[in-house]
Amino acid sequence: MNRTASAFLLVAVLTGLLVALGFALQIKGYGFGSLGNERLDGLASAATFVPLAALYAFTAMLVTILPIRAAAMVHANGTTPIYLTAVVLFATIVGMQITRMAFGNAGALWALVDWQFVFAAGIVVAHLSLDALRRNLLLRTLAFIGFAAATLICLYWTFRF
Repeated sequence: MNRTASAFLLVAVLTGLLVALGFALQIKGYGFGSLGNERLDGLASAATFVPLAALYAFTAMLVTILPIRAAAMVHANGTTPIYLTAVVLFATIVGMQITRMAFGNAGALWALVDWQFVFAAGIVVAHLSLDALRRNLLLRTLAFIGFAAATLICLYWTFRF
């Protein structure tokens, strides 16, 4: 949890500084300040979390069903990078919206009320509880079923919109 919070805060602050620099360049009349902010805004959207959650649920499903050595490899090389990607992406969005609010856009924080941010919270909660879900056979089976259902639901929502 400490690693998650520190990574989130660091990326949010660095993104805020980057967006502030973009706004300062835009105020001075340079065109690449607005171009950088538009690219960052296009990259960091709430719709990105749905396919990311599908990938995470699939790798977490593999972690719950595989033997310990294979599960450790999938956890280290699949689940953790996807989890950290979700944390960094959400921190980018939060840092960007806080900087927009600081530069006079009073409604900037309303962008954080999108329902698709539930997927980001789901990734964080699932990752922090993944170790506990491997404790016994009943929890592993229930976690496997839950992650399989989550994968299918996320893929459905990805291709629906």
